[in-house]
Amino acid sequence: MNNLPVLDISIIIIYLIAMVLVGVYFSRRNTSSDAYTKAAGKIPAWAIGISLYATFLSSNTFLGVPGKAFGSNWNAFVFSLSMPIAAWFAAKYFVPFYRSHTEVSAYTNLEKRFGRWARSYAVICFLLTQIARMGSIFFGISLTLQALTGFDMALIMIVTGVCIIVYTVLGGLEAVIWTEVAQGILLTIGALIIIGTLVYNIPGGVSTIVDIGIRDDKFSLGSFSLTDFSSSTFWVILLYGVFINMTNFGMDQNYVQRYHAAPNQKDAAKSVWMCVWLYVPISLLFFIIGACLYAYYDVNQDLLTPIKEQVLQERGLNGSAVIGSLTPADYGDKVLPNYMVTHIPVGIVGLIVSAILAAAMSTISSGMNASATVFTEDIYKRYINPKTSDKQSLRILLIGTGVFGTIGMLAGIAMIGVESILDAWWTLSGIFAGGMLGLFLLGLISKKVKNNDALIGTIIGICVILWMTFSYLIPDQYAYLRNPLHANMIIVVGTLSIFLAGNLSRKLREKAKEQG
Repeated sequence: MNNLPVLDISIIIIYLIAMVLVGVYFSRRNTSSDAYTKAAGKIPAWAIGISLYATFLSSNTFLGVPGKAFGSNWNAFVFSLSMPIAAWFAAKYFVPFYRSHTEVSAYTNLEKRFGRWARSYAVICFLLTQIARMGSIFFGISLTLQALTGFDMALIMIVTGVCIIVYTVLGGLEAVIWTEVAQGILLTIGALIIIGTLVYNIPGGVSTIVDIGIRDDKFSLGSFSLTDFSSSTFWVILLYGVFINMTNFGMDQNYVQRYHAAPNQKDAAKSVWMCVWLYVPISLLFFIIGACLYAYYDVNQDLLTPIKEQVLQERGLNGSAVIGSLTPADYGDKVLPNYMVTHIPVGIVGLIVSAILAAAMSTISSGMNASATVFTEDIYKRYINPKTSDKQSLRILLIGTGVFGTIGMLAGIAMIGVESILDAWWTLSGIFAGGMLGLFLLGLISKKVKNNDALIGTIIGICVILWMTFSYLIPDQYAYLRNPLHANMIIVVGTLSIFLAGNLSRKLREKAKEQG
């Protein structure tokens, strides 16, 4: 077991206590459900922008991106490059749409447009997405803390989960936003510290990193082939990024609540752009960390042996021959925690771990608050008790926040053993979010589409998503029936299937009416 110095442990404990105290402080302001879910619409645009940035920059980014860059290249950075496209749609269409409707839930309008089923479908997809997201982040933070302390991953998730649940339950959205401001700053500082130490510890510094990266094609953004959609090409990741980010900005309760938290529509749109201009360059820092780690371990090959042995132990394997068969992709998620344990100075480790905790806490707390809001508005008040008083709503919000935090923590425990955090999250989010965006765009753009058209489109879209997700299980003799596209194309094809099928149904219905 690794034992952190007292100074590092003290920094981490102080940070966790500070977050809980923030929740206690803001709990005095949560006298209504409006204050708990919208912060009473009084948060400045710059704070909301940093909050959105911190939500994007989760521990999946802090740990998963360097691991991905170490194991392959900068292909995943294309996801960041897609954000300005999605932000343009959000500022022009999504923000005005939600600001013109007073409901805090992102899904109330779907019921008005298409009926109860549409709202219920979107709510289920959103809640599954949030559980998967929170689970992957709990898993990511436990992976790092296990490497630092040797403690059991499940125990780590429980301890950190309790702290996150306490301050989120007490503080509401206002506490979430202001803690995310601090966490976003801490995240950036942590990334810069890691890069600085890596450059210092590599003989030749930046020039060595660049030479090794060019030699092994570590800076590649992927193939630019316009005909290959079966592998992780530039265009596959760009399309995935555009569609998943449009889902984030347009259908994710985390973001919709922040639109309402801004004083006005102009400030809400500004916050979206601020998020993008922060995230794109700062996310690049984590790809740089991956390239620096690759160069560092390339010139210190002997230091990789303990990491490889750990991977083999987790897989129940051993032997020098097996070690030699491992590739950087097999142990990419392990290198950053290992480097922190062995090469970051005392005191700085505590700061960086606090930054990783900040990354986890910002996204998990947002997911908890948003999930509780959706449950209260779209399930409890819609189906269980429509005449709920504001006091009762606040109580359900508090309970729901704690329950969803616990479910997310259990999902993280269930993910123990996953090889790539980033791949796991991207796959799950693409599956669950695939239908939400198509339905939303159908209602927003296609004004003549009716309830039945949307229902037909959604059923077809769900069938397409299920086939693309599970067709790999088809026996080899029927391999031609398997999905030939990359897994990241699920959300793209699923969204387009719903949108196009819904419009086709409308045209057929109108044509039949004319002929009848």
